[in-house]
Amino acid sequence: MLSDLLALAGGLALLVLAASVLVRGAAALALRLGLTPLVVGLTVVAFGTSAPELVVSVQAALAGAGGIAVGNVVGSNIANVGLVLALAVLIRPLVADGSLFRRDLPVLLAVTALAAGLLLDGALGRGEGAALVVGLAAYLVWSVRAARAEQAAVELPIAAPTGPAWRDAAFVVAGLAGLVVGADLFVGGAVRLAEAAGVSNAVIGLTVVAVGTSLPELATTVVAALRGESEIAVGNVVGSNVFNLLGILGAGALVRPLVAPGLEPVDLAVMGALTVALVGMLWTGRRLVRWEGAGLLAGYVGYLVYLVGQHG
Repeated sequence: MLSDLLALAGGLALLVLAASVLVRGAAALALRLGLTPLVVGLTVVAFGTSAPELVVSVQAALAGAGGIAVGNVVGSNIANVGLVLALAVLIRPLVADGSLFRRDLPVLLAVTALAAGLLLDGALGRGEGAALVVGLAAYLVWSVRAARAEQAAVELPIAAPTGPAWRDAAFVVAGLAGLVVGADLFVGGAVRLAEAAGVSNAVIGLTVVAVGTSLPELATTVVAALRGESEIAVGNVVGSNVFNLLGILGAGALVRPLVAPGLEPVDLAVMGALTVALVGMLWTGRRLVRWEGAGLLAGYVGYLVYLVGQHG
């Protein structure tokens, strides 16, 4: 048991560190290649914080632990809204960028409904996974083109690239290697703990794994809130949730068809309810205030209490 807890903690620490190193190196290389800060912010930085979820879910799929692969995505989306964004709003009320209402929030609602429908039977095949990955590619192209047309400004959470390019490339390689090793430790520890505790892989994925892999989003969003950068704080969560459902679920199913017998309709319902609540709050006031953050956090805590009551 102690060795499994150490593997879980060590793997998580390595995932968070590796994600940070990967984002720094990849964003700097992209800037050196002539990409605009806006495009880098929409792609490398936004999806870099979801790298732990991606590697963990793919690793879990390869290991035949479909419950962790799917539970990680559903649980991360729940945690991103009910924990990550809620804590950021409690620190400082956030104002949403106008582009969210024209593009990203409708996409988030549609993708959440689609993924929930596909997962109702607790399984996801390769054909469905391929469709999700194609959807992600289309969303990326659309987002980048629309953002360029709007000439929006995105401030990167990294400094302008300095020093030799080989150092940035080394950061990318080290970050990728760290993600792979960290994910292997993390998934192995989580699976063994689930077996020892007598609960399903899906429950472990919905709770421990989901919160752990959401730490990069938590760090990015809270820092952005403290700095008054509402667009980054809100956009990071919305973009990460879209990427989780399209890219991570899709990639996991392409690697190996996913089966998650421990996933229940209530888990999908909570993901959908928190997403609808977030969109509704943003749409009515174009901002999130502290009492709304408290409501989202209360919903997340209530969900955890339910899981503990159901599964001990």
